[in-house]
Parts: sequence; C-alpha cells; structure tokens
Amino acid sequence: MFKIGIAGVGFMGWIHYLAYQRIRGARVTALCEQNRKRLTGDWRDIQGNFGPRGETVDVSKMARYEDFDQFCTDPSIDIVDICLPPSAHAAAAVKALEHGKHVFCEKPMALTTADCQRMVQAAEKANRLIMIGHVLPMFAEYQHARKLIAGGRYGTLIGGNFKRVISDPLWLKDFYDPKLVGGPMLDLHVHDAHLIRLLYGMPTAVMSQGRMRGEVVEYFNTMFQFTDPRLVVTATSGVINQQGRAFLHGFEIHLEKATLVYEFGVIGGEATPLMPLTVFDSQGKVHRPNLGVNDEISPFVAEIKEVLQAVRAGSPSPILGGDLARDAIVLGHKQTESVRKGRRVAI
Repeated sequence: MFKIGIAGVGFMGWIHYLAYQRIRGARVTALCEQNRKRLTGDWRDIQGNFGPRGETVDVSKMARYEDFDQFCTDPSIDIVDICLPPSAHAAAAVKALEHGKHVFCEKPMALTTADCQRMVQAAEKANRLIMIGHVLPMFAEYQHARKLIAGGRYGTLIGGNFKRVISDPLWLKDFYDPKLVGGPMLDLHVHDAHLIRLLYGMPTAVMSQGRMRGEVVEYFNTMFQFTDPRLVVTATSGVINQQGRAFLHGFEIHLEKATLVYEFGVIGGEATPLMPLTVFDSQGKVHRPNLGVNDEISPFVAEIKEVLQAVRAGSPSPILGGDLARDAIVLGHKQTESVRKGRRVAI
C-alpha cells in the first residue's frame, strides 16, 4: 500500500483525491495546506473548469500540516503529490526529493528550464523518481491513438496537427504572469508540447507566429521541424476573448496508411463532441473505435496508476518522466522566443 501526501488542496488536489479513491494499493494519508478551513475537510468552495465541485471530506485519519518542511519529514509518506501553484513546483519537488520521497507533480513541471533541470537532478541525486502530471496521453481518445501508433498497423508517423484553445480564464488572476503561472504557452499548450515530444521526439527548431499579451504569448501557431524531413507537425493554441467557447482541443494525426481525427469543445457551457475519434484508412474505410465508458476522473486514475507502476518497478515512467516534461517547457520557451523575434528558432 502506497501512502500519499497531497500538497495543495485546490482544484487539482481535489481531482487527484477523487482519483485515489478509485485505486487499490494507494491511500491519501497526509495533507499540506495553508488554508485552515480546507485542512478541516471543508472543500466545498473548490471548483474548476471540469469535474464535480468540492465536498466535505473526512480527513480525521490523515496527518495535516500547514508547514511544508514538516510535511516532507513525515515518515509515513511514500509519494508526495504536488498540486501547488506552478511557481512553487520546483522548490517543493526538490525539498520532497531531498527528504527521500518520490514526487508526482502537476504540470507544468516548472516555469523555467533551469528549474526543471534542477528537479531532474535532485531526483537523480536522491535516487528517487519524479513524475509530472501530463494527463493528456491518458484521455481515452489520446490513449487509443497512442495504441494505434505503437501497434504499427497503419505504418509510421508522418505528421499531425494539434489544437488547444480556451476563452480568457477571467477567474485566474495570475494566468498571464510569467513568474506565477506562465500564460497559455506553459499552462495550456504545454499539454500538446509534451504529446508532440512523446510521439515524434524532440524537434530541432520551431517557427511560431502569434500575439503577445504583456510578456507571454496570448495566441499562436507553430511549425515544428525535425531531423526527419517527412514529419510535418503543427500546433495551434492560446486564448480567445469571447466566452462562448470555453474550451477546444483535438488532433489530426497522420500515419502512412491512416489519419486519426478527434475534436471536442465546451460550447455555450455544454460539452460538445465535435468529432469523435475517427480513423480514415488507406482503403477508403472509416472506423470509429469503441472507447468504452469514461468520465472526467478516469484519465487521472490512469495517470496515477502509471505513477504507482513506475514507483513499484523503480524505473522512470516513459510517459510521465521528468525529462519529457522538461523538454515540453523547453519547447514552450523556444516558441515564445520565435514569436518575439519573428523568426525560426533552433532548439
């Protein structure tokens, strides 16, 4: 039984808590939170852009801390699950690793490449694992796409387009602060940057065009270049100012013998499947795979199971490893540089 300590009882802490309730072999035994009301188990004011609202939680059997240093020294914690604001990820992760804990940290890994590298090195020095909560590959459509790619039935990858656009998140006051959240590039597009890195390897250069809002990119399009000239990979991401379409994401993945297409949005407050996962094969046939029944917590259950499997095996996760997450941050900063300079930027 793995004993989990959650640091940060906010929206993502709540979502992770719900996921742990569905997993055998893991139990939340400790919390770290400076909001004393939430330390008592009153999580009713928690609300995000998906999933259920917070509830009253029985925390009577959990160790509860306001001080992160004390939390990290708790000998009963095997894995520290960091759900703090992005600007706090690096310091918290390094401290937990130094105290001998494995670390599962929400994305983005950190706001600077240097901090990401510091986290990776701290894990290596402590002989512990650091994993980053890039949950996108665990969503049913993305997970099935990965299986089709890995299976080789439709040949090798030759490209793809990825999109992730939201309405202006007016409820996040620090969203556009590069030192606190990082804006659309590091808080939103980082999902697709990580997926592109996972599927295609590390690009050699990027060419991005976009609009700036202060110090961060508000909206952009990127062409990724690779050593293999056959790979044609692009991405669109950012924020629109109209509130009627709160969220949009999807992909068009190109293989030698098939194209995989998927698109989903939240439009007028309603979840709207715009294109269920569809496979267009080279024989002119159209397939729509049965993905089973999933809800909004299911991907996080799969993600945490991947974390536990890696810790059990004592080897880094090929999906959630710190190296991949660091590379996604590198890609974000290189794209921002490309927008600012108006030219291709080598990686």
